[in-house]
Amino acid sequence: MIAFILAGGKGTRLKEITPENIPKPMVKIAGKPILQYQIEYLAKNNVKKVVASVGYGAGAIKKYFGDGNKFGLSITYSEEPQPLGTAGAFKHAEPLFGEAKDILILYGDIIFDIDFKRLINFHNSHSGLGTLLVHPNDHPDDSDLLEVDDASKILKFIPKPHPAGQMYQNLVNAGIYVLKPEIARFIKKGQKLDFGQDVFPALVGKGKDLYAYRSSEYVKDAGSPERYREVEKDIISGKVYRRNLINKQKAIFMDRDGVINEEVNYLHSPEQLELIESSAEAIKKINDSDYLGIVVTNQPVIARGLCSEKDIAEIHKKLDVRLGEKHAFLDRIYYCPHHPERGFEGENREYKIDCACRKPKTGMLRQAEHDFNIDKEKSFIIGDATADIMTGINANLKTILVRTGHAGKDKKYDCPPDFVFENLKEAVDFIIDDYERLSPDCCSEEKIR
Repeated sequence: MIAFILAGGKGTRLKEITPENIPKPMVKIAGKPILQYQIEYLAKNNVKKVVASVGYGAGAIKKYFGDGNKFGLSITYSEEPQPLGTAGAFKHAEPLFGEAKDILILYGDIIFDIDFKRLINFHNSHSGLGTLLVHPNDHPDDSDLLEVDDASKILKFIPKPHPAGQMYQNLVNAGIYVLKPEIARFIKKGQKLDFGQDVFPALVGKGKDLYAYRSSEYVKDAGSPERYREVEKDIISGKVYRRNLINKQKAIFMDRDGVINEEVNYLHSPEQLELIESSAEAIKKINDSDYLGIVVTNQPVIARGLCSEKDIAEIHKKLDVRLGEKHAFLDRIYYCPHHPERGFEGENREYKIDCACRKPKTGMLRQAEHDFNIDKEKSFIIGDATADIMTGINANLKTILVRTGHAGKDKKYDCPPDFVFENLKEAVDFIIDDYERLSPDCCSEEKIR
């Protein structure tokens, strides 16, 4: 495998931070150029050949990095005669790729730290032309989005601006790709073309397979003063590295209905979903912390025949949009469509099974543990029903009951929670602001409030 880095950006929006005439990849952040973080990451992960696409400020980049030997790899340079866009630059550099079987593409203004083996294993397990790393973000309304199916195959691209009232998945192209070199056949030489705007949508339109690798890891561009300052803070604090999935992750698992959105008996359409006041604020606080925010929800409305899995997907698109409007997002939503009891009019018998995922069983949590390398000892589950609390007990998580939704009055299971709070916001405030500084006996009965 080789790496191709798009390092031709001017960094116009960073003029207030950096001296004039410095190309964006050479802007120093926490003491090092952005591009150096990427080069060091590649060397650490045994990617030994790099092709850097340069244009504006090429001389400064070449002078600093040279042939790459002092960084433990080799660097060759592809100099654009004029700006060609991300895909145009890729096509221009094609003669330098040699016999590479896969090409890792990085946008030169991003700071990231990801589990490289996970990404490559995902790519190798799918047979498409390429893999795009995608993630939710806190400003989906002004981001280029994409939509995927349950097999992670990309169905369509949704460029900004989005039509008013459109519901969408909060999945954003993060600027990291693993592509087969034959993708260059679909790019015309000498034309200014962008992967996200031009090439990828055209390939999907032609029925070519591209896949989305969903990641909760740290990938952010430092292309504006505000994002630059945020990224620098995260580098210094160690958050960039901590989010790499080689490290155990802390999670706050949440039930959906009655915790994030208002409880509606058998909610089965997007029109019925309304957020509980302050729940978006709580999830935003999770996003800004070292915790992942993950939903685990039973959705027996599918087994009962009230809606389809496609309808559930539309409900979750609305949830993504409503949270996004408040600059919040969920790292993942897991749901169980099953219900074990038969005999309901209109039921869907395909889903009438005794499964391993329906809470209080722990199948959804086990899947999340696999997907995110969860540290259960440092993780919580928040719910409004005793089934949520029983799930946490079965999975060895700390449990919190909230007084919204069912407020634990279902009494289906006899399982007192570790803590009780009025709503999701109070629970999240406690976890992030108070829990870790409390003594080990904080779970004793007198601490429950």
